[in-house]
Amino acid sequence: MSDPVVRWSAEQVLALAPDDASRKAGSKLAAPGPWSSTGAGAGAAPGAVWGLCKGSGSKPYQTVVDTAGPAYKCSCPSRKFPCKHALGLLLLRASDGAGFETGGEPPDWAAEWLAGRRKRAERVQEGDAQPGAAPAKAGDPQAARRRAERRAARITSGVGELERRLGDLVRGGLAAAEQQGYRVWEETAARMVDAQAPGLAGRARELGAIPASGPGWPGRLLEESALLHLLDRAWLGVEGLPEPLATAVRTRVGLPSAPTGEQVRDRWSVLAQYDTSDGKLTTRRTWLHGRASGRWALLLSFGAGGRAPEPALPVGLAVDALAVTFRNAAPA
Repeated sequence: MSDPVVRWSAEQVLALAPDDASRKAGSKLAAPGPWSSTGAGAGAAPGAVWGLCKGSGSKPYQTVVDTAGPAYKCSCPSRKFPCKHALGLLLLRASDGAGFETGGEPPDWAAEWLAGRRKRAERVQEGDAQPGAAPAKAGDPQAARRRAERRAARITSGVGELERRLGDLVRGGLAAAEQQGYRVWEETAARMVDAQAPGLAGRARELGAIPASGPGWPGRLLEESALLHLLDRAWLGVEGLPEPLATAVRTRVGLPSAPTGEQVRDRWSVLAQYDTSDGKLTTRRTWLHGRASGRWALLLSFGAGGRAPEPALPVGLAVDALAVTFRNAAPA
């Protein structure tokens, strides 16, 4: 029988892992030994892969993956997504699929979870199709406005401190930046995080790294300092800027942009993925391309406290999804 489920490569599977420990643990389970009742679906469950994995207890762990999501379900107590069992199952599938019954119906425990996912997806699609559907209930607009005002005030205070730091850099001379080292800029970045301006924090860290970046660093440091000064001044006068430019300034400072309301349903191809971390927050950038619309999209996701950002979409995957665009004058 031909294989009805497209297999991911081992590289695509490992890209889903939330951390290195999960990659290693999942790789150890990528052998037939601990697995039984493995299968890959068709018909009502075309993208499903399932199996039972022997653990330390008397009952094996029930593991199922919906590769169309991707989404994962496992009866193990792990709080990582995907857990090592889901990774091991997919890696076993990626190797040669030995022992997998393809084209069959999933067991009851897997079918119940898959059916729940289908019903939720159908409800979402029905809601999207209703022209008069009521929007999701919003929170207290007055409370939201007060929170936004308090955050803007903190950012303005942080901008003032950053401007003083740039002024000290110019007055002391660029050569002094090499002697001061990275730590002073890391402290400045930490103050920007306290001011709830992560965009400014990232740029401060970039400035601190320039003196160690090789020949010609003074010119690069002056250029980046000038751009950061321009961003600071733009924030201080953001209310008087044209809306597209004001949106770009708010985004660069670190404020979330508002959705435009434009929705694009397509089959999105995952082209590339890149993670960066500031020690507290990991930012994942995933580039997508719509097969039907021809649109390009940048998906930003975040993980705090050492957790991997969600969703984890392996490069090469195609996802049928509804994308909601956000306002921004320039790509992030």
